[in-house]
Amino acid sequence: MTKHWNIKPSPDADDIIDLSRALGGIHPVLAKLLIQRGITNYDEAKAFFRPNLINMHNPFLMQGMDNAVQRINQAIANNEKILVYGDYDVDGTTAVSLVYSYLRQYVDADNIGYYIPNRYTEGYGISYKGIDYAADNGFALVIALDCGIKAVEKVSYANQKHIDFIICDHHTPGDTLPNAIACLDPKRNDCNYPDKNLSGCGVGFKLMQAFCRNNFYKEDDLLQYLDILAVSIASDIVPIIGENRILAFHGLKKLNTSPSVGLKSIIEVAGLQGKEITISDIVFKIGPRINAAGRMKSGTEAVRLLVSDNSTDADAISRLIDSHNEERKDLDRTITQEALDMIEKSEELKKRKSTVLFSPGWHKGVIGIVASRLTESYYRPTIVLTESNGLATGSARSVDGFDLYKAIDSCSDLLENFGGHMYAAGLTMKLENVEPFIQRFEQYVSDNILPEQLIPQIDIDAELHLSDITNGFYNILTQFEPFGPGNLKPVFLTRNVYDYGHSKLVGKDKDATDVDKSKKHLKLEVTDPHSRSVMNGVAFGMGHMIDPLKNGEPVSLCYTIDMNEFKGYRNLQIMVKDMLASTPDNQ
Repeated sequence: MTKHWNIKPSPDADDIIDLSRALGGIHPVLAKLLIQRGITNYDEAKAFFRPNLINMHNPFLMQGMDNAVQRINQAIANNEKILVYGDYDVDGTTAVSLVYSYLRQYVDADNIGYYIPNRYTEGYGISYKGIDYAADNGFALVIALDCGIKAVEKVSYANQKHIDFIICDHHTPGDTLPNAIACLDPKRNDCNYPDKNLSGCGVGFKLMQAFCRNNFYKEDDLLQYLDILAVSIASDIVPIIGENRILAFHGLKKLNTSPSVGLKSIIEVAGLQGKEITISDIVFKIGPRINAAGRMKSGTEAVRLLVSDNSTDADAISRLIDSHNEERKDLDRTITQEALDMIEKSEELKKRKSTVLFSPGWHKGVIGIVASRLTESYYRPTIVLTESNGLATGSARSVDGFDLYKAIDSCSDLLENFGGHMYAAGLTMKLENVEPFIQRFEQYVSDNILPEQLIPQIDIDAELHLSDITNGFYNILTQFEPFGPGNLKPVFLTRNVYDYGHSKLVGKDKDATDVDKSKKHLKLEVTDPHSRSVMNGVAFGMGHMIDPLKNGEPVSLCYTIDMNEFKGYRNLQIMVKDMLASTPDNQ
């Protein structure tokens, strides 16, 4: 798929020089990266490079926080039972684990419990079955995490059963808020909380922080759960800027030095022990395993793992969850191929500006992953639907810059329920509304999406010569971590590089004659004519570029910089994101 290279505008040259000098003469490109991130002076750079928990926001700035803490205190004082309720994905299960683990220090063991709805029998968010469970078991207060901001009717049902709700959510609210004791959501229009980007677990953390401060408890007892919060922040793909950067930074430190019993067992199962764990490791190895519990069986298994203080029990649950993840991967591959085949066999589907596919037999637990895969393949707003409990239910994913939530909202009269945000959403509709929805959604997308939004973009932060890539440069670059949305790993461009003589095809299909070269991988050894520096690199799925390289033709590379560690040796390498034929500077 052709990609558009978007080179970010360069800041003012004098500003780059001034910041470089203020920071001890760091490379001008590093100063440029900081300015692109809104960092323009020494103090801002210090706060960025050394995230400090002191700079967290006051939790009582969140609308409704006073009422929420007061109600928790009342429940504890009156020996009322508290149910910690959360969604079945990583954000929901980590949120439940954090709040439950912290609160149980102050609540009698018989007066606190947790509940995760079943994806297949209850669906997303607060369920009537969950409320009935609370009523039948004498719970007077429910703390709902990562869900509930649009559960107006269900909270009303709970009120009729004399059950109070505190909602901790980070999704976009509807026009009417539920009749809860408090609706904690920084995305509320009337909420002045400074950071709108918290995860659901992050909102739960702020509630516990407020509870802690109100009762003059030691905050260190709460900070021990930052490793769980870091897993939420990474897995839910929220912007890692502002408060999330502080929380993720310190959560990663905890994860790498003294993880909780449950996370330690997942780290071992994922083969990450002894490695410096990054946000990327959470996204691709830890998060999917925790998610697999709710996708394939029950999210309750994930909570049991994360709240465990017994390593034997945790290891057994981790192995079980790992088996769920293997099952999930098999289903993911099968259903993704079925979906791709559906599109390839239909000229009408191929020419659309959106993808909406429905198959009643698809496994509900993996349709979100399949939607992401299809978005990668066709790069357009995508919804994958299956049948569950007599309804069509699905997951949606968007492309850069297109507001998926608004597109779905434009079809809300056809839906039973929906929720989410700009880039990801869930929805449910009657089976007879599937075809009308497909037509309406496609029409909205066609009318509102810009042509450039249908082309994958590679945002390039700065140009480099290969000679600029030194250990000193890389060491400062690593201090930009943790990387994630809002602070993505910097992408660099080097023009007109040549094969140094040892670039080659690699991988199990490198010699296969029946495999297209564009599906093969390249091990690069390239040189920069400006400096005669030589750099090693890897280019996945770019085997078709071996011929121009071996013919002595120049290519331009956009890439990230990484440290390759192999058999005790460490050397810098570039990870190529795209490669194009280019023209030498002297022609």
